[in-house]
Amino acid sequence: MNEFKSVWVFSENRDLMLEMLCKGRELADKLQTELAVILLGCKIKDQAEILIKYGADKVYVVDDPKFEKLQTEPYLSALTNLATRYRPEIILIGSTKRGKELAARLTTRLETGLVSDAFKLEIDENKRLIATRIVYSGNGVATETYQTKPQVATVQPRTFEKPKLMERKGQVVEVNVTLEEPKTEVIEIKPVEVKKVRIEDARIIVSGGRGVEKKEDFKMLEDLATLLGGYVGNTRPLAEDRKWFSEWVGLSGKKVKPDLYVACGLSGVIQHIAGMRDSKVIVAINKDQEAPIFQVADYIVVDDIYQIVPALTEALRKMLKS
Repeated sequence: MNEFKSVWVFSENRDLMLEMLCKGRELADKLQTELAVILLGCKIKDQAEILIKYGADKVYVVDDPKFEKLQTEPYLSALTNLATRYRPEIILIGSTKRGKELAARLTTRLETGLVSDAFKLEIDENKRLIATRIVYSGNGVATETYQTKPQVATVQPRTFEKPKLMERKGQVVEVNVTLEEPKTEVIEIKPVEVKKVRIEDARIIVSGGRGVEKKEDFKMLEDLATLLGGYVGNTRPLAEDRKWFSEWVGLSGKKVKPDLYVACGLSGVIQHIAGMRDSKVIVAINKDQEAPIFQVADYIVVDDIYQIVPALTEALRKMLKS
C-alpha cells in the first residue's frame, strides 16, 4: 500500500483557504512533501492557477453542479474518495459551520483522529503533527498528537496570515469522482443581512467587557470608536450571560486582527485573548492591575474606564479640531 504523503488544505470559504495555505506551506516544507489544495465547486476550474501562486504545489479539482447548494454529502464523498485514492498525511479543513460537520464525518469514514479548532500546528522531531487547541471553555490549552493517519485538524478564520502572491508553477489535476446524492433538499436560500463592515475586517476595535456596568454605557465606547474610525466589540459574557449582543470577540466567536485593539474593562480570559491576540497594537484599560489582559497589552492604563474613556475621547476631539 502507498505510504501517506502530502499536506492538504480544503475550505469552501476562499479567504480561510488562503490562510490555511500559509500554514500548510510551512508544514509541507518541514515534511519535505507537497502541498495540495482540494478545490470543489461548480465552474471553478479557473481558480486553480491562482492557488498555485499562493503556495500550492498541486490543485485537485472536482467540478460538478452538485456542489452549487453547498450540501454536505457531495463534499463528503469527494473528500473521502480523494483521500482514499491519494493518501494525504495531513488534512487541514476550514472550521466553518459546514467545515466542522464535514471534518467530523470525514474522519469517521477514514477511521482517523480529528483535532478541532487548532490555533497552533507544528511538526515534531518524529515528523508527527502536533496540534494545540483551547479546552474547558477557554480555561485550558491541550496539545495533542495523532495515532493514525491522515492527521486531520480544523482551523478557524483569522488563525493564520494569508500568504503573498508569488510567481511559481504547479500542477492542476482534474478528478472525476462519484458524488453522493444529498439527503436533504434546499427549499430556499436567503442572503443574510450584514453590517457594512464586519468586525473581522475592522482596522480599529474598541471592545468592552464586564467592567461596562450597563448596556447603555457602551455609548462611550461607540463615541471613542467613531472618532478613531473603528468598530465596537465585546466579550462572550456580555453576549451569552447578559444577552446584550448576538456576537462577540473570542475563540468561540469572532477572531480579529486589527491594527489597534482597545480593551475597556475587559479582564482577558484565555478564550477572549485567543480571539484578538494577533492585533498589532493592544491598549488595555482596567482598574484591576492583575487583569490577565495586561500580559498581552502593548500599552496599559490601570484606572476606571468611566474616567479614562470619556477623557480620552475628549482629548482626541480637541486634537482633531486643532
